[in-house]
Amino acid sequence: MAEKKSKSCPSRKVCGNCRSPEGSANTPKLSACARCGLVVYCSRDCQKAHWKASHKQHCISKSERAPPRQSSSSLTHEDAAPRATAVAGKECSICLDSLSEASSCILSCGHEFHGACVAELRKFGIKQMCPLCRTPLPPGPEKLYEEAVLQFVSLHRLVKHGKASWSGKKHELDAVVISLRSAADQGFAEAQNFLGRISLHGEGVAQNDKEAIQWFMKAAERGHAEAQNYMGMRFKKGRGVPQSDAKALRWYRKAAEQGDADGQYHLGAMYIEGHGVAQSDAETVRWWRKAAEQGHKEAQFHLGTQIAEGRGVAQNDAEALRWFKKAADQGLPNALLNLGIAYKSGRGGVKPSDVEAARCLRKAANQGYARAQYFLGVLYKEGSGVAQSDKEAVKLWQQAAMQGDVDAQRQLGAIK
Repeated sequence: MAEKKSKSCPSRKVCGNCRSPEGSANTPKLSACARCGLVVYCSRDCQKAHWKASHKQHCISKSERAPPRQSSSSLTHEDAAPRATAVAGKECSICLDSLSEASSCILSCGHEFHGACVAELRKFGIKQMCPLCRTPLPPGPEKLYEEAVLQFVSLHRLVKHGKASWSGKKHELDAVVISLRSAADQGFAEAQNFLGRISLHGEGVAQNDKEAIQWFMKAAERGHAEAQNYMGMRFKKGRGVPQSDAKALRWYRKAAEQGDADGQYHLGAMYIEGHGVAQSDAETVRWWRKAAEQGHKEAQFHLGTQIAEGRGVAQNDAEALRWFKKAADQGLPNALLNLGIAYKSGRGGVKPSDVEAARCLRKAANQGYARAQYFLGVLYKEGSGVAQSDKEAVKLWQQAAMQGDVDAQRQLGAIK
């Protein structure tokens, strides 16, 4: 009659040191390590030898391998805060190096490892489980994130077009958030940043600044440029975190040095204000130029202003106008205003044109920009580039005056 196999060890056991199989003439029975219970030995000598060689570093007790489990079904988009991340002093049980906030990967079972170590495990089908408690590994974070975002975008489109409501899609949203959090817990910065964005704007989840900051910080510490820029803005304004120009500068610089246009723009603004760093028009121009060359419209406008005034760079009306045009082409109202004034005066080498001036000013005025409303009112009063109309002039000045434009208020006062 065949010998029954142990329920706890379905495959044939071999000595962890000399690899002698159980059941052989010299090794009738193997004894398990009393601490971990995972490795077996044919003799005490083999156990001592293996302990000194490597097992001492990897031996984890049964109690340490079984932390309290949190059911994934209990995680919904209503959770108040992200789950705990790596704690200082912990070690990755795979490579034995220290864990940190920026490298930790938390599996669904609660064990923490380096993300890179878990990624290596995924390459071997035989090891698609937690190396400590043997719980199957969740899908890779990239796959979880991609599928979750695709589902979220689909739901967002339905809600936007009035074909569904967030509350009516709660079940689907719960599944999306669970997947995003699983990817985020595995250290995937894109998922952490995405969770920050939806928490910040309350898209499908309860609006929660505190949770948004926590997720953005996790992503920022992993090098995500958008999250770094966001943290810079939070520290600059002191919203949800203690105000700190030094920390704002640090995060803006990290994003800027990765080539992020928003980070470059904000870093330039820190230099021109002299906040957290010595004031420098030259550094301002350097960073704004980098952002402007990537199509950042605010950077294009402000770079044009610096060049027009000769601050930190040689004064050049033609080059300034070129940057104003680029920003105006993207609909930036203050750039449209400057371009309109340039067409009216012929400044910057542009051919004077009241018609073009009126066209630019109208685009800015239609966005509610007070100064453009005032100047467009002047053109209507004069009949320059538009049909003369006191009625239109007054209407535009009233709109500007309501926003506090002093020149428009003066014009209206003179009429009365």
